[in-house]
Amino acid sequence: MEPKVISQTLSMAARSGKWKYDHKSQFSQKQGSGNNWANGYCVHGPKHKDLVMDLVRKQVEKCDRLAGFFTIMSMAGGTGSGMGTYVTRCLRDTYPNSFLLNQVIWPYGTGEVIVQNYNSILTLSRLYQSSDALLVHENDVIHKICSQLMNIKQISFRDVNKIIAHQLGSVFQPAYTSEGASHYSRNPLGELMECLVPHPEFKMLGLRNIPQMSEHSMAYSTFTWQGLTKHLRQMLIANAKMEEGINWQVRPPSQPTAENVSPKKELLFNTSLANLIILRGQDVQRASLEGFQDPSLYTSWLPSDDACNIWKTPRSFNKYEKSAALVSNSQCLLKPLDTIVSKAWNMFSSKAYVHQYTKFGIEEEEFLESFTTLEQVIASYSNL
Repeated sequence: MEPKVISQTLSMAARSGKWKYDHKSQFSQKQGSGNNWANGYCVHGPKHKDLVMDLVRKQVEKCDRLAGFFTIMSMAGGTGSGMGTYVTRCLRDTYPNSFLLNQVIWPYGTGEVIVQNYNSILTLSRLYQSSDALLVHENDVIHKICSQLMNIKQISFRDVNKIIAHQLGSVFQPAYTSEGASHYSRNPLGELMECLVPHPEFKMLGLRNIPQMSEHSMAYSTFTWQGLTKHLRQMLIANAKMEEGINWQVRPPSQPTAENVSPKKELLFNTSLANLIILRGQDVQRASLEGFQDPSLYTSWLPSDDACNIWKTPRSFNKYEKSAALVSNSQCLLKPLDTIVSKAWNMFSSKAYVHQYTKFGIEEEEFLESFTTLEQVIASYSNL
């Protein structure tokens, strides 16, 4: 909400020569929400609703065909989380038949904002009511990719954003969404939802990319589809967020584990509800994805034919001659979600900082409702 940040974004885009924002399509005010979800949701949201929704309406009217909305927001602070959640609710009310996908930035495990766990549970529980799906990026994971895969020593916001932009581009750049298709998908948002959200109880999507490396390393690397898909499949079932450090001993429950591995290792297996694999690059038709169609990867109540979808394009992406992205509706976010709920509950049980929320109109009952909603989500994903 702060004008300094908005004007910086506008001028940076203009300087790049690649992208330009319309100055009439931005909104800011003199101050932000002070890292307080209630301030963003109960004060700034209603106060500026008409102005913001009017800006949205002008964009919608320019569309020949409106597929939906893709909202990018943070969970830790006050504006991204509180105002972002309020705007999402308004979009749902105003455009009830449009798809609504929220990309949320999951806070660092430590040291961002003291009340980030409160802001996060309030955001997630409300978005679960308004949004069709939540595409999650974890700050800790992106940070790790920057340091371990990109070899960046001093990691800046720009570095982090570059990784997120690459990952989003790998999903939303044009692709053929069915075998033998003669034109690129005209509604990637709708088709993404159709592939990945078969039930309203399950809306949490994770995203993995392979390969990801610095330009220096890329010059000395070659990739095969067989190697990429093998690594990506193991990243999925072992819930590895990046290529480095994959646990190769995790196997689907129906497969025998190695003799020296205890059966407890099966507990690490990441059960999927639905997966979307997007392949980009040379000889893409030769890539075999049978490993992702194995029924033992999925929950029993959805046939693996419906649960696994593949998009392809022979065009390479972002300097990688071959690359693959995996968007997964699975148990991959169960642990971070459980951690955030536990930390928030520990603070709430001693009433820490609750008064900062009640003074803006969020009562204790609404905290309890958020905990109940998210405990139900955790239980549903645990039982996959």
